[in-house]
Amino acid sequence: MHLRELGALWRRLVALGLALLLVDGCGSAQQIATSLPSSPSANPTTSRADPVTPGPTDSPVRAIREYAVPAGSHPHDVSPALDGGVWYTAQQVGKLGHLDPATGSVREIPLGSGSAPHGVITGPDGAPWITDSGLNAIVRVDPATDEVRTFRLPAERSGANLNTAVFDPSGVLWFTGQSGIYGRLDPASGAVTVFDAPGGRGPYGITSTPAGEVWYASLAGSHIARVDRASGTATVVEPPTGGQGARRVWSDSDGRIWVSEWDAGQVARYDPVAGTWREWRLPGDRPMAYAVFVDDRDVVWLTDFGGNAIVRFDPTSETFESIPLPSSNAAVRQLHGRPGELWGAESGADKLVVVTGG
Repeated sequence: MHLRELGALWRRLVALGLALLLVDGCGSAQQIATSLPSSPSANPTTSRADPVTPGPTDSPVRAIREYAVPAGSHPHDVSPALDGGVWYTAQQVGKLGHLDPATGSVREIPLGSGSAPHGVITGPDGAPWITDSGLNAIVRVDPATDEVRTFRLPAERSGANLNTAVFDPSGVLWFTGQSGIYGRLDPASGAVTVFDAPGGRGPYGITSTPAGEVWYASLAGSHIARVDRASGTATVVEPPTGGQGARRVWSDSDGRIWVSEWDAGQVARYDPVAGTWREWRLPGDRPMAYAVFVDDRDVVWLTDFGGNAIVRFDPTSETFESIPLPSSNAAVRQLHGRPGELWGAESGADKLVVVTGG
């Protein structure tokens, strides 16, 4: 090839960027996202693979983008807001944050002295609801006025180490605490009820199924449990792998429970109707499955601390796709999303991250 032809080829590569696809023997693709410089006039930074013409075995092109939040905030959980923004818990500074993805602007709302917020969800009223381990309380923030309302646990339930929450179909909020409790809050009356978890320490992630069942995962107990909403009683269900460290849970549209198994580096699925389990090990040498989220198409997403990646799992083909995170040691502790967008909180990088192109 002549030098002139080499020069033309080089200019084409620079103009188009490099999209690297590693295709396995089954035809599934693992996308490597290349870092692009951020715009000098905006906070967001983007890492993506440039468009390619999909072949019959190619996966869709996905884009991954980061947004900086105030340094030292240590964002822990995220939840899409109804206004198109994203709520996040700024755990180290005791605040609730709101990101506007269109502009990259962030506002933060102090939650009170001693606050250390862990989880956040957007409730049926459109407000962010927070599990705050520092305040030992459930906190609601009015999205219009930023007014903070606190629902404290009973005094005898101090040190609950509150983690995550979910609303059931009747509008009751259920929550977990790693000290060995789970509980419920009736927003209408403000009444808070706390239950002792079977097996003691460990309740962490929690989810509600389309049928209204409430399930939580016990990290220290290495099990999941179904909560009877009427009595409050929890029934333990043991995964096939012992000591797997069930961390977070999410229901799919059929009411099957997906579990991130932290200590085993696996994702598991429990079918409550059939009473059956399936488990799959994440790719990589030392996977550490932290968060799990099931999107509107029943695709399963996880975060892998060992690979510093977001991992996509297709339950139909039983194949994984690992998407490297642009920031090193990002430590994405939770995932949430809306159609076409997967959001995560990079607690180790003081950033939020979004994956599009599902």
